[in-house]
Order: sequence, then structure tokens, then C-alpha cells
Amino acid sequence: MTEVASNETISNTNTNSSEIPETAVMENYDKHDAPPGGNLGSFTGLVLLVQGLGLTAVILVAVWMGHFRDGFAWTSDPAKEFNYHPVFMVIGLIFLYSDAILAYRVFRNVKKMYIKVIHGFIHLGALIFASVGLKAVFDSHNLAATPIPNLYSLHSWLGLITVIMFGLQWLVGFLTFLAPGCSQGLRALYMPHHVFWGVAILCMAAATALMGITEKAIFLKDQIQYAKKSTEGLVLNSLGIVIVALVALVAFVVTRPEYKRQPSPEEDHIQLMG
Repeated sequence: MTEVASNETISNTNTNSSEIPETAVMENYDKHDAPPGGNLGSFTGLVLLVQGLGLTAVILVAVWMGHFRDGFAWTSDPAKEFNYHPVFMVIGLIFLYSDAILAYRVFRNVKKMYIKVIHGFIHLGALIFASVGLKAVFDSHNLAATPIPNLYSLHSWLGLITVIMFGLQWLVGFLTFLAPGCSQGLRALYMPHHVFWGVAILCMAAATALMGITEKAIFLKDQIQYAKKSTEGLVLNSLGIVIVALVALVAFVVTRPEYKRQPSPEEDHIQLMG
């Protein structure tokens, strides 16, 4: 409605775009600068809460693997190499992935091209962590004194599917929104699908993580005295709850229209010209 009213005003006064008063431009920019709700206080609090939950998840999984599961090693000790798997997966596909999804909301006053680069690089970092995490778990199976079968559990199936879909999402997003040559119409057509699958894959990553936590707890139920609510059991249960809360909060922020980044007047002008 603002754009229509502005166009009618310009048309009625027979002025060119270069003659629009500076105060009108600044007023229009201020409207884009904040969401329709007009108050970013709650948004800032939610983003800080997401960061707190993400860091808590990383700390919990690192304490679980580092303190209760004897620490880390590489191929020299396949059992300890496995411990990198949950840590890197939580860092990549839970924490960094959540931050990448929120980039367009957090950096609302930054040029869109810069946000695209930030969004893409955080996703790339998440993909690197996930890839190393996959290598760690395959090595821990294949290099064990008695090799362990790969890809037999639902956790492993869904986990591999999630990483593959995450990689494809990143590749298609890069080709569509960052690589030159893609038309504006194709970008607009693909955007809703990109947003949907971004949140869907995050939910898949969370579901896979919960399966992995439960699977590990079942395998080690006698060692960790899970039924007796041992400290280790409380840590891994808390990790699962934090992951669920984090992903639910990210989905809430992303789906709220008042937190959506509004285009600047320059971007509006480019879209209208296109």
C-alpha cells in the first residue's frame, strides 16, 4: 500500500524519482528499518536466547563426549574418534545452521548481497563440520578392532539423508542466489521452496540428533546407569531438550512476519524496475 500511494503521489505531482524530497525517502527507509510491529526488543531477546541455547548445546555435547566418554582422538583410537561425531554434528547442523537461517533477520540493515554472502559462508562452515563428523563416525566403525557395520540404524539413514539434502540445499541456493546468470523470476519462484526446505532440514537434523542421543544411551545403558538418572544421563537428556527448544525457537522467529527483513527503498526500486 505504501508503494502504491507513493507512486500515485509522484504521478499526480508530475515529478521524477530524482526529485522526491529527501525527507520522504528517509521516512520510507525508517518504515523498512523495523518490522511492522515497530519494536525489535522482543526479537533481540529471542535471538540472544537462540545463541544461548546453541552454545549450551555445544557445551553439553562437548562435556558428554570429553568428560564422560573419555575425550577425543583421531584414527589412532577409533573409539575416541567417534566422540568427534556428535560434537561436530551439533556445531554444524544445529548451532551454525540455526545462525545461518536467522542471518536475514539479524542483519536487517545490511545490504542484501552482503547478507547472502554471510548466509552462504555460515552454511558452508556447517557443511564442513558435518562432513568431518561423518568421517569420524565411519572411521570409528571401519577402523575398530572388530569392524562395526555402517548404515544399519534409522539414525544413520536419516542422518545421511539430512547431510545430503543440506549439501544440495546449499549448492542450489548458491547457484540460484549468488552465482551470476539466474533470472530474477527464477529466484522469486524458487525462494519459497528454499525457505521451506531450510527449516525442514533443520528439523530433520534435530530429529536425527535426538535419535543418536537415544541410540547411544541404549548402547551404554549399563555403563552410564541411565535408568538410575546418573549425571551423564541427565546431561544427555538436557542436551536433547536444549536442541528441541533451539529448533522450535528458530522456526518461530523465521515464521513470524513481523520479524521478516523488509527490503530497503533501493531494493524496492530494483524489484519494480525488474
